Amino acid sequence: MRQRVITAVIALALFLPIVFFDFGGQAVNIMAAAFAVVGVYELFRMKQLTILSIEGALAIIGSVLLVLPKNPWFGFLATTTSKYALVYFVIMLFLGLSVVSKNTYTIEEAAFPVLAMLYAGVGFESFALARSSSVVVLFFGLFVVWATDIGAYMIGRQYGKRKLWPEISPNKTIEGALGGVACALVIAMIYLLVFPAKIYFGHNYFIMVVLTIVLSVIGQFGDLVESAIKRHFQVKDSGKILPGHGGILDRFDSMIFVFPMMYLLGIF
Repeated sequence: MRQRVITAVIALALFLPIVFFDFGGQAVNIMAAAFAVVGVYELFRMKQLTILSIEGALAIIGSVLLVLPKNPWFGFLATTTSKYALVYFVIMLFLGLSVVSKNTYTIEEAAFPVLAMLYAGVGFESFALARSSSVVVLFFGLFVVWATDIGAYMIGRQYGKRKLWPEISPNKTIEGALGGVACALVIAMIYLLVFPAKIYFGHNYFIMVVLTIVLSVIGQFGDLVESAIKRHFQVKDSGKILPGHGGILDRFDSMIFVFPMMYLLGIF
């Protein structure tokens, strides 16, 4: 626990100033791209694939292309959406490996690095897009995730009896999941009183309260997805970059589900 607390304090001391001030307007984008690269690496590591390979390089390139905005990073592209055509070109290269290798590298093998690229790339792209919308929007998403995690842990530990999904995550309970949603609702309702929903989020107060429930559930589902991935590969943590906490995907598993959903719901 001491190691977890020390790591959390140091990480937040570095993370919060970057996301709050976004030095030069690109600090969050660079950080998100770095997180995406680490996320791809962690997925490769869990599957016992080397990142120092053609498919590893392509997955990293694709994830960075997804995260970084056209301006100022890809000024040579005609439009913003051209970036996604370039990402598809990376996918074409993955598929082309089956030809170059005379089909010893198959479409099934290409599917994993492509999915890793999209999972990390789109997840952290949405995180960066939320910050480019406004710091208020970004912290709304962060507070919903953090409140859900804390509420689920505290309520689950105190009152949890019925298992939520024991085959995937044996310690999670239904009571904890509901406690997480309730905690997220309380925090969101207070937050939306300070930062009016209609001004900052494009929805009225009631709609944002309802969407908070959706986001809290989605965040917990993202956590379960990461648990399922680790259980499949029989690893405890996705990585070791954060002592006591595991890897980047262990810490951002909920966020890389919540922020794309926020975008889909028109919150930013």
